[in-house]
Amino acid sequence: MSGNPLLSVQGLGKAFGALRVIQDISFDVREGEVLGILGPNGAGKTTLFNLISGDLATETGEICLSSEKLTNEPPHIRCRKGIGRTYQIPKPYGGMTTFENLLVTAMFGAKLDEDAAHRSCAAVLRECGLADKANRRAGSLTLLDRKRLELARALAGNPKLLLLDEIAGGLTDQESRELVDLVRRIRERGITVLWIEHVLHAVLAVASRIIVLNFGEMIADGAPQMVIADPDVRRIYMGLEA
Repeated sequence: MSGNPLLSVQGLGKAFGALRVIQDISFDVREGEVLGILGPNGAGKTTLFNLISGDLATETGEICLSSEKLTNEPPHIRCRKGIGRTYQIPKPYGGMTTFENLLVTAMFGAKLDEDAAHRSCAAVLRECGLADKANRRAGSLTLLDRKRLELARALAGNPKLLLLDEIAGGLTDQESRELVDLVRRIRERGITVLWIEHVLHAVLAVASRIIVLNFGEMIADGAPQMVIADPDVRRIYMGLEA
């Protein structure tokens, strides 16, 4: 881990009408870091991802990737500059094959030519355990494989920064462990990861740092065990009295 900031979020804010869902959030993410994002339902976690990926327009604050301001850039430009993401509910192109789903990202996101895209997507399918399902329609995959495909599509864009939105949700313990192992391998490749997760043991197994949101505000930021031991975090996130 180089320690250089890859992502910088400064003074980020977003409201829907009178409801302010993100309030003056600031943090940096270092290259090679796995940053876990925790918080109760409605804390603003997915809204934060939508702002970083460009799915939502920023109202206040700045977002920079490798010191380049991206605050007003649309999602496809952010993808080409190195931001990949998954969605909590997988969104494959159901009528296309698994391999074709990846090709869309590789050719239009990473801007690879056809030969390079095929080679890259084949490697990503192997890495994500989907090589034997390359020609299966995405809409016919199991939940675990749809989540693997969601991750594989993000990786096909050759991201510097990967946003994972509850990829362990709805999986068995064994399936969660398999995904944790995959995230570890992604980290070892040097890809920086932001991971929203309710399956606490999954994110704690990989994250080097945790931040916690509550009602759109950041209430904790630090080493995982220190954050989990914080009395406010235990009360708000885990419903435990210190």
